[in-house]
Amino acid sequence: MTALVTGAFAGKGRRTGRALASLGPRRRTAALTTTLALLVTGLAACGSQTSDGRQPDAPPAAAAQSDTPPAAEATAEATTHAAATRDDPAFEETFRHEFASVDGVRMHYVTGGSGTPVVLLHGWPQTWFGWWSIMPELAERHTVYAVDLPGLGDSTGTPTGYDKATLARYVHTLVADRLGVRDAHVVGHDLGAAVAYQYAAQFPADTAGLGYLDLPLPGPALDAATYRTMSWHIAFHSQPEVPENLVDDDVREYLAMFYPQVAFEGAAFGGTSDRSPFTEAEIDEYARTYGRPEVLTGGFELYRSLDQDVRDTTAADPVDTPTLLLTAQGQLDPVRATTAGRLTNIVRAADVPDAGHWLVEENPEFVTAELLQFLEE
Repeated sequence: MTALVTGAFAGKGRRTGRALASLGPRRRTAALTTTLALLVTGLAACGSQTSDGRQPDAPPAAAAQSDTPPAAEATAEATTHAAATRDDPAFEETFRHEFASVDGVRMHYVTGGSGTPVVLLHGWPQTWFGWWSIMPELAERHTVYAVDLPGLGDSTGTPTGYDKATLARYVHTLVADRLGVRDAHVVGHDLGAAVAYQYAAQFPADTAGLGYLDLPLPGPALDAATYRTMSWHIAFHSQPEVPENLVDDDVREYLAMFYPQVAFEGAAFGGTSDRSPFTEAEIDEYARTYGRPEVLTGGFELYRSLDQDVRDTTAADPVDTPTLLLTAQGQLDPVRATTAGRLTNIVRAADVPDAGHWLVEENPEFVTAELLQFLEE
């Protein structure tokens, strides 16, 4: 175990991967979890500062890119997504991959359907693809836009910051200015819910409804230091450079280990199961994008920006947009407590039966029904 930890800090992710690969699935999960627990012991209270006490600089903005990539490049990217969508004729017939340039980021989104607009925002470690299984049913009554957040998925280029207020401005420029949609229902899951919250807070006139799915809200009720103590992965991901050095080229192994932990029967919910709610094809798809070093870092930057997220939430006006609140089973009251005074017009609220953090994967029927009822109301 000491060798694994030492190797991780030395940037030897391949050594870590080979050592873990020699173990069986259950022992491998336990070993990696224990290693990470050792790494983050004491880090939660340290925050995400650099070694000299400064907050890390925001990533530099990328150079401007064209609105539409070359046809061959766009086609190649659009056809590399997991086989799951290609096995669903309704999906392939309804949806298309599109790109648009937003302030130096070439943003990727998947769109289809007709009716009132719905914007879907993913969290970590997912992409637009986290919504694919429920998109066809939503598209029967609505125009769906499933967006890769700036710097993540197939949205290429580096945003000026990964704080959720900044990411919300990129999404708004895409949706309102590039696509001309100014009456969107914006739905976010995990850290994408914080982006959706900031979208509604900054652009209330352009937000018809807000879907807030399973995220304690960083803000006055939950400061950044406390947030980092909620789970080993939050403290771990908040550290500069450390998670990249550990995960390195073992991205798929890391994601496959993480997904079961916050599933309904996983460790985060007091269970012992290491069964994943994700198929191998789904894990392959997420590993395809997070396997790029810049995307892997972008995902961790979502956590390193928690201090700024708390400041932005605290400074924002309360959001009175009609809101749907969905959480993992048993988590409705704790999550609602973090949104008190911030979300002032929750018109529907429910915890999702038999679901941990992965609401869509673990109970898609319930989530779809709640979304459709909310959108119709």
